[in-house]
Amino acid sequence: MALNQNKNVKLYYSIKEVAQMLDVNESTLRFWEKEFPHLKPKTSGSGVRQYMEKDIEQIKVIRSLIKVRGLKIAAARKYLNENRKGADKSAQILETLISVRDQLMELKQKIDSLV
Repeated sequence: MALNQNKNVKLYYSIKEVAQMLDVNESTLRFWEKEFPHLKPKTSGSGVRQYMEKDIEQIKVIRSLIKVRGLKIAAARKYLNENRKGADKSAQILETLISVRDQLMELKQKIDSLV
């Protein structure tokens, strides 16, 4: 039997956790669920949304298309339907670039404080 090596990884995340993680409103996540049919988090018997990692990755792609690239909802939906792999790759590249930028800015601040 294989043991879970990474104890920090959760199977499900609440809508509040996902909203904080991705810096969007909970209402935005609910709206996107209605507008993007392939975004379907699991819901408990009481209707509480439970997001898995695959759902979070999907939301990252949607957020990238709408918030970063500036596409309208209909254009983002069309783009996802026509170019699923390209959208995933673009979002992944953009996330990496933002991370590198943040690291560079942090390094610059450290260097500036030494001067």
